[in-house]
Formats: sequence, structure tokens, C-alpha cells
Amino acid sequence: MNLYQLRYFVTLAKLQHYLKASEQLCITQPSLSHAISSLEKELGVKLFEKDGRNVVLTKCGREFLKDTEYTLQLLDHSIENLKSSGAGNGRLDIGLLPTLGTNFVPGLVRSFLNEYPDKQIDFHFSNGLTADFLEGLKNQKYDIAFCSRMDQEPLIEFVPVAKQELVVIIPKDHPLADRDSVTLRETLDYPQIMFSKRSGLRPMIDKLFLACGKMPECIFEIDEDQTIAGFVAHGFGMAIVPDMPILSNMNLKVIHITEANWERRFYMAYLKNRYRTPLAEQFLAYVKSHTAL
Repeated sequence: MNLYQLRYFVTLAKLQHYLKASEQLCITQPSLSHAISSLEKELGVKLFEKDGRNVVLTKCGREFLKDTEYTLQLLDHSIENLKSSGAGNGRLDIGLLPTLGTNFVPGLVRSFLNEYPDKQIDFHFSNGLTADFLEGLKNQKYDIAFCSRMDQEPLIEFVPVAKQELVVIIPKDHPLADRDSVTLRETLDYPQIMFSKRSGLRPMIDKLFLACGKMPECIFEIDEDQTIAGFVAHGFGMAIVPDMPILSNMNLKVIHITEANWERRFYMAYLKNRYRTPLAEQFLAYVKSHTAL
């Protein structure tokens, strides 16, 4: 059984006449008769029976027609989608850290769409953690991820695209509440809420503390920075987090770290040496050209 036989079958079922069907299909009548006979032989049932000069579907033929039409419609739809993808349209699956979802990624996507208004693009976004995004890239769940950089990931390319200053956040009644800036070493005497070990930011903050010669007491480990800020605002302890716009609306104080280069970088991550659709390649190139650090 092949695709031509299925299309011949549907055409003959609609026209109910071998000569008319063969003319529409641009093949000879004997070729059409042979194709249908071969199909019936393979299926083990008769699909057509004579009705004067015409042919009509048998009961088996009517059932097979419904399934065949549905199958061909799905196939044709898939073919059109692939052709559209080849022309630079289609779907992009993107993972992004929640902190990048309030401004950076929406602004990037909006400017990309404005530059290519004629493209038919279906963006799909997922929030989560860097570790999950990298696994999703390897499983081809995501085309691109905006996340932190993680070591020991030889299959992933990381391109820096944005950065945030790291700051200390404390409850407003904290002993350091009268300070506008501190050294990281000055925070070591106070219990802290820290990112979970699954977070892409945790290894970076651990390295900063280890450079000070000591790790602080950790009272909670939490995945996301917004949630950490919520616990700080309710008096559970201090934390080191990126300087996010949401912090200005919360019941806490933001204190700058005096050492230079205490910042978090964000990356666009994607698989190395793997095929990507023309749309994915174009979006990658656009991000690289508009976010160079």
C-alpha cells in the first residue's frame, strides 16, 4: 500500500467512474484499475462494486474512505506546516526563567515580531529552572532557553544576553536595615535563605561565599528568586538575589554589595551541532545581534 493508491482510491470513490477518475488523476485507466485491484488484494476485501457504467463503494469501502480521508487530511496538514517552517514560519518552544518574563524576553519577542510582521509564528513559553531547561533542550522539548549557565554541559551553547546586579535583601527590621551597602563578608553572621541546589544561580553564589572563606547558615532552600523575596519580606531571613523590579514593591530593603562585578548573567542556551528550523536559526541570530554583552 502506498500514498498514491490511497489518493487514487479517494478520487475514484468521489467520482464513481474509472475513466473520469483517471483523467482527473492524469493516469491511464488501466493504471488506475491495477492500483485499486492491488489495494483490494492487499486489504483482502472489495472496496468497489459495479453499478451500471459506474462503481460504488462497498460497505468496507465506505468505512475505509472515512479513515483514508482523515489520514490524508492529517498528512496534508503536516506537509503544509513543514513547508511553512521551511519558509521561516512555525512554532518556537522557549523556556525562560520567571525573572526574565517580566521585561527582557517579552521585549525581545515583541521587537522580533515587529521586524518580521509577515511571519506566522507560534511562540510557546514555559517557566522553570535552568536544570529543567537544559534537560528539555537535550530532549528537544525546547528550541531555546533563557537561563543561567551551568558547568559540565558540553552539548549546550551558552550565549550571554543580559545581566542583573546581585543585591542583599533583608526584612526592614533587620540589624543591617540602616545600611545602604555592605560587603558580602558582613552578611556571613546572619542566617540566609538560599537558592536550591537545582538553581543555576546557586553555584555562582556559593563560589562568592567560598571566596570569602565561609558559607552562611542556610535556613531555607528555595527554587525561585521571587519566592525567596517573599520569605524575606515576611521576616524569615536575608538573601542574595538579582536586583529585580518586583523588589521595590515588597516589604523589604535592598542593599547593594560594595565589591565590584557582583552580578548575575543570563544566557540564551541551545544545543550545539543540531538541526534547527529556519525560524529558530533566524531568532537565534536576531537575539545575538540585539543583546551582545
